[in-house]
Amino acid sequence: RAAPSPEMMENTVFMSFTFYSTILILKMYVVAIITGQVRLRKKAFANPEDALRNGGLQYYRDDPDVERCRRRSNLLSLSRAHRNDMENIFPFLFLGAIYSLLDPSPAVARIHFFIFCVGRIVHTIAYLLRLKAPTRSVAYGVAQLPCFSMALQILLATTPYW
Repeated sequence: RAAPSPEMMENTVFMSFTFYSTILILKMYVVAIITGQVRLRKKAFANPEDALRNGGLQYYRDDPDVERCRRRSNLLSLSRAHRNDMENIFPFLFLGAIYSLLDPSPAVARIHFFIFCVGRIVHTIAYLLRLKAPTRSVAYGVAQLPCFSMALQILLATTPYW
């Protein structure tokens, strides 16, 4: 097993980024598991082979509760919450990693990562529990603020190299 780079382990901003990123990835796994459990419980399968294995083709259907967890697209088995996570967490992973290399203030960076992480968790909870509007929208908007801040700082730092 390769030892972690000492410089990387000393970069408190990168370690903070790693911590919050890992929490977000684990949250995405939990949402995927919830989607699968709802499908099994409601017997509403996206694929005919899954329906056949679990009772018959009549279970190859839509269900209102599964629809809450599903997005009609080429990625039928992904929940809307999961798809939304991919559309937002993957850019955060890129921005946060690059931002960590800019030597920002550790306290400010931690605030960026924390706000994004909490915003995404609240967004998912609001989505899955159908919380009243505008809870989900506010959580989404709040989580975007640190991403825009990091992107702007990255652009400002890299402008001389354009």
